[in-house]
Amino acid sequence: MTTIDVAVRAEAELGEGPTWDAEAARLIWVDILGCRVHTYDPATGRRTVRTTEQHVGAAKPRAGGGLVLNLRDGIALLDPDGSLRMAHREAVPGRRANDAAVAPDGSLWAGTMRYDETPGGGTLSRLTADGTHTTVLDDVAVSNGTGWSPDGRLMYYIDSPTRRVDVFDHDGGRISGRRTLAVVEDGAGFPDGLTVDADGCVWVALWDGAGVRRYTPDGRLDRVVELPVPRVTACAFGGADLTDLYVTTARTGLTAPHPLAGSVLVVPGVGKGLAQPSFAG
Repeated sequence: MTTIDVAVRAEAELGEGPTWDAEAARLIWVDILGCRVHTYDPATGRRTVRTTEQHVGAAKPRAGGGLVLNLRDGIALLDPDGSLRMAHREAVPGRRANDAAVAPDGSLWAGTMRYDETPGGGTLSRLTADGTHTTVLDDVAVSNGTGWSPDGRLMYYIDSPTRRVDVFDHDGGRISGRRTLAVVEDGAGFPDGLTVDADGCVWVALWDGAGVRRYTPDGRLDRVVELPVPRVTACAFGGADLTDLYVTTARTGLTAPHPLAGSVLVVPGVGKGLAQPSFAG
């Protein structure tokens, strides 16, 4: 029987982007619409919250300390002393940041979307350590989960309204050969965030699907973890041995939210994750 625990009881409007910061042994996650960056230390229970002036789609650790933030108007660097500076500014009316991920080479892959989710209104871009910004995909509706295979040769990607989990060939920051790994059927929710485990399997959070699915590298569905809240947004492995799956959830748009909607849930010992790189900039 799968055990589901509450890691952080919260009422996040749109909890997203759980990331295990191995250096600090803590979980980082955001409330996009609440403009908050959260951290949680499972060993001590210590939590911190930093409020941002803009909607924040993701927060990832930096190799030199601090965080990189995917904000509404661009990508910012939060230094260890608490100061904030923009690394790339790209303010587009009606558009905001969404999920992001750090590639094996230390570059940040950051997604955007229109607030009204207009098809083609979002992007996926790449920011390198030296500040070079490149738009990789420019015809996206809701840019969401991004992750890489254990050898870095494949990149998995979700544009949620398509209901697909896509896979690309990845080489030196370039992607090609887009194809479908899996499709989430009607009635099962929409694919949202994702993480890749040590076996190369892809774990996908299901918005309005009340669960997380695990797909094998050949696209076969081989596990479903059912959760008590409908709007499951993203997942990541954490803990000292990377065997605990942390899952963020949302309350936004629900007329009668479940008491745990907006909390961070954890599924102990459900698999084995990969150590995640920090942003090199």
